[in-house]
Amino acid sequence: MTMRRLWDGILLVMVGMAFGCGAAGESDGVSTSAGSPPAIFDAASRPDTIELVADPATLPALTMQTLDGRILTDDDLRGKVTLVNFWATWCGPCRAEIPDLIKLQERYPDQLQIIGVSTDEGPIQVVEDFSTQFGINYPIVMSTPELNRAFPGVMALPTSFIVDPEGRVVQTHVGLVSPAILEQETRFLAAIDADITVDLVAEDRHSRLVNAAHATEIPGLDLTALTPDQRVVALQRLNEESCNCGCQLTLAQCRINDSACGFSLPLAEEVVAEILAL
Repeated sequence: MTMRRLWDGILLVMVGMAFGCGAAGESDGVSTSAGSPPAIFDAASRPDTIELVADPATLPALTMQTLDGRILTDDDLRGKVTLVNFWATWCGPCRAEIPDLIKLQERYPDQLQIIGVSTDEGPIQVVEDFSTQFGINYPIVMSTPELNRAFPGVMALPTSFIVDPEGRVVQTHVGLVSPAILEQETRFLAAIDADITVDLVAEDRHSRLVNAAHATEIPGLDLTALTPDQRVVALQRLNEESCNCGCQLTLAQCRINDSACGFSLPLAEEVVAEILAL
């Protein structure tokens, strides 16, 4: 049996579970299992169809330590939908989506586990204070080489990985994504809504930088000479200043979307040189 056929079968079983978990109820016109939480977002904002990858990769063994010292492993994630969100305190798009992540975690405590992976390079206290200020209700861990290997290809923030209850990475979202999509993915994978359909797609780890993503790595640009604070300033400028090649993209977007561009790299190098000279 091919992986695609196996995944198709799993999806069908999950839909069947949604029908069989109890008497069906209604929430904004969407069939739900009896006792399941109603959706946060109205029916008009929730897509009827979501996309999941056809051949999901299984997570390797993982160990994470939360800001409050708790140890989480990949075994702790089994049985729930998991949203692993790479972010940083200085990332504007990350800050914009946190309130919706808080709402999702509050609404689906039994079906969803959000884990925030902070990529901040400064003192952990900064992340702790930020978490308290924003009222984050899900565990925060600091980025580690182990997590970077388990969730490769994070070149922009925020980046969110959706993991199904069996421990497979079934979707990756780069940049801001509609919280209604995240909710639909949660409700489908947790077998809450039976009316959500799924398109199986090939995974693209090199997708274009869109959706207000904040790039953290710039192809061809050496940032190693910068201090952590200088790096933050450089990335903010590279994600805001426009390339002059006519692409109407930022320097970061142009480098990622078209690494052959002859304009973006010299301009990006000028930004780094200016910051080093300060």
